[in-house]
Amino acid sequence: PSAALPSLLLLLADRSYATPTTIRLGLEWFLNPDHLPLVVALREGYFAEAGLDVQLLEPADHWEAEEEILAGRLDVAVTETLHLAQDAARGKPVIGFSRFLHTDGGVLFLGSSNISRPSDMCGRTISYPGSPGIGGPAIVQTMVEADGGSCDIASYGKHNGGFYHVKALQDKAAAVATLVFYNFEVIEAQQMGLRPGFFSLKEWGVPDFCQLVLFTTPQRLQALRPQLRQLVLAMRRATGLIKREPARAARIYEQHVKGSAAAAGTTNRSALAKVGAALSGAAAMVNPVAAMRRRKERKLEAAIFDATLAALPNDNSLSGAYFQGLMAWLVKTGQVDAQVGPELLPEGYWTNDIAL
Repeated sequence: PSAALPSLLLLLADRSYATPTTIRLGLEWFLNPDHLPLVVALREGYFAEAGLDVQLLEPADHWEAEEEILAGRLDVAVTETLHLAQDAARGKPVIGFSRFLHTDGGVLFLGSSNISRPSDMCGRTISYPGSPGIGGPAIVQTMVEADGGSCDIASYGKHNGGFYHVKALQDKAAAVATLVFYNFEVIEAQQMGLRPGFFSLKEWGVPDFCQLVLFTTPQRLQALRPQLRQLVLAMRRATGLIKREPARAARIYEQHVKGSAAAAGTTNRSALAKVGAALSGAAAMVNPVAAMRRRKERKLEAAIFDATLAALPNDNSLSGAYFQGLMAWLVKTGQVDAQVGPELLPEGYWTNDIAL
């Protein structure tokens, strides 16, 4: 036994030699099934095996993630390709390096709205985050024109319902809602029996920008390049597990949500933040009404989870041509300065060196 002691000490020393690299990763919104690859990689130990201590951080409300990175409070953050391109055009120091979710985005409306085709949206009130900015009308107007319609862009009503798109339509505060994720809001409306209609960005002339990507600053990219490569590979491994064993992935996610809630000492508000407004409330099983509500919530959660599986890509890269098309649309619709956008090359704010 005494002869084996030095070998044991050497083994323990080897295991403790490499200190894990901490990666503080800021989510774009509260934790939800869109973040499955991150949750599975964390819970299954893939990050740890890669020498990473990944901390998933939720925004209290909203943050300018690149400022958090510059201030040293984050290392990496999640955003959409739309916002990445807009931030780059504003001169912010951002660079994206891996796509991990690609859902079908577009415009949502209800069966009671008397809308059957995009041109019917002309002059209607739009609910969208960022209202009264130009983003919502730019999306709807592009679709109207792609459908052969002619409309004064100033004719649209604007409503800021945040990300509670279905509630805005239910309350008749708007006729249509945009910046919608099919795997969330459309599924939510279906589960509520609201007869939703949906116009997809990619089918009506709008760049397909409902894609979640990881980004950082150029400085942090250089400092953490090997670690970020390991981060992407661990998430890719997690995506493989999710697709091969969706039931297991669902259990992993549920355990993580429950663990996060217990650690916070609160009911987890992040599990379905985008749909919480519709089915929120006490879930005490002794109350028949609350029990029924909870059953509806579970059915909705399962439907959203299933719809999200199809939105997880194996390919984490994006082409320069994609970003050129996105930037051209942003310039055309007045969302980006016409003097800046055309001069901004995709390689200035996106790299495939980490993802490929």
